[in-house]
Amino acid sequence: MDRLEIRRPDDWHVHFREGEVLRAVVPFTARQFARAIVMPNLVPPVTDGARARAYRDEIMAALPPDTSFEPLMTCYLTDGLDPAVMDDEVFTAAKLYPAHATTNSAHGVTDIAGLRPVLERMQRLGKPLLIHGEVTHPEVDVFDREAVFVETVLAGLRRDFPELKIVLEHVTTADGIAFVEEADGPTAATITPHHLVIDRNDLLVGGIRPHLYCLPVAKRRRHRDALRRAAVSGSPRFFLGTDTAPHAVRDKETACGCAGIFCAPTALEVYAEVFDEEGALDRLEAFASLNGPAFYGLAANEERILLERQPVEAPGPLTVGGDSILPFRAGERLEWRIGQA
Repeated sequence: MDRLEIRRPDDWHVHFREGEVLRAVVPFTARQFARAIVMPNLVPPVTDGARARAYRDEIMAALPPDTSFEPLMTCYLTDGLDPAVMDDEVFTAAKLYPAHATTNSAHGVTDIAGLRPVLERMQRLGKPLLIHGEVTHPEVDVFDREAVFVETVLAGLRRDFPELKIVLEHVTTADGIAFVEEADGPTAATITPHHLVIDRNDLLVGGIRPHLYCLPVAKRRRHRDALRRAAVSGSPRFFLGTDTAPHAVRDKETACGCAGIFCAPTALEVYAEVFDEEGALDRLEAFASLNGPAFYGLAANEERILLERQPVEAPGPLTVGGDSILPFRAGERLEWRIGQA
């Protein structure tokens, strides 16, 4: 199969940042995806409807002319958040960051038990809870943080809120995959393109590669392989979420480099490569275009997009002001490209 036409996909996990960076990166997502779940970890975070609407307007203003794209806004959960905030129609979902788990998560939740009123409201409204699934206890090894979260936190949330839609975002472990597959109630996970391709050897062997550093961090090869099996399985519980997260090269290449991979410029092409390698191109449309809308209760897109097997070089650094942002796989050969449907 050298040509594959699918419904236009959606990206269920995006970081756009703000200002100059946002204006530079939004077009990369909008060229491929019809909708995107926009993460709220700004400074200050998106915790009310007015902030969400202003952010949505900024995203829309950054779209190239004649581009059809819909940002779906999320609320940043904090200790003591008023449950009534979730009644606002601007919010499609809410994001749970354990405090200090990742970029701009200092305002995150320190006591998940205290979220009960908010989660009960979300369960009643049918709004999904999107979870960065890692514990932050200093005694837990960074490579075990997702597995410990699944066992000690996520299982309890699933039990206590049986009708709440829960998405384990950017799942990275076989433990997370198994939980999603076996859980009762509406449970799903997003899978990034980079976690389908890299493992911790790619990050650490032969020197530290800061542009492959993200959170959750890439794990052992067996976990990467579990992600690939889940993505191509056809299960409606797994769908596309890039977790594209731009950072300036100077912030990545420091003694304490920022976590995040800017994968938007090459995301769909990399997903196509993985599904091709796994002999599952016929299941890419479900993963990229159907499973996510079904879980969120939205219609699949009618517009179509074409993927062609045609080698192309991945784009190089993006200049933003006086900084550069390096895309995932920059300068490398990609086996698939987006064509005209």
